[in-house]
Amino acid sequence: MDTRISTPAAGRPPAAPAVPLYPLSLRVNGQEHQLHVEAWVSLLDLLRDRLALTGTKKGCDQGQCGACTVLVDGKRVNSCLTLALMQEGRSITTVEGLADGNALHPLQQAFVRHDAFQCGYCTPGQLCSGVGLMNEGQAQDRAQVRELMSGNVCRCGAYPQIVAAMAEVMQLPDETNDHHRDDGAGARVGTVPA
Repeated sequence: MDTRISTPAAGRPPAAPAVPLYPLSLRVNGQEHQLHVEAWVSLLDLLRDRLALTGTKKGCDQGQCGACTVLVDGKRVNSCLTLALMQEGRSITTVEGLADGNALHPLQQAFVRHDAFQCGYCTPGQLCSGVGLMNEGQAQDRAQVRELMSGNVCRCGAYPQIVAAMAEVMQLPDETNDHHRDDGAGARVGTVPA
């Protein structure tokens, strides 16, 4: 029996233990993927770094800005806050998957018409969140759209245009007779005399 202790070659540190990889099957933008990932990989990092879907943006990486919003089985999810392995067997839609071939999604078209973006960094998350909001069917007016989209930050302040684009696609009534004014950030404040 050999009782010698094995030591690394002179000048070389010992090899780190192998990092375990776990199998992951999911559908992204209609395409099936079979992957092996580390336990700590977020859905955001998987999409951007392993699948080269860079439309989904890394903003705060803490779930506060909404730039990383994607759809998981049609529902809005902050991809920076969920582990990739938690999405086993699910269907993920990123901004790249919203268009139907060469035709933009109706919400994308409305964003263009209403100039609902400026720098564009938040736009992919805004679009995915907007489509998810429409899927949920909870917003019945513009105030509810503003409230339910409040998890998506636009540092350029394009909120009124985003709400207008959403309202157009959702066919929500116009607020011109609502006797409220907008504070420029999409929030209703005060009342205007009739």
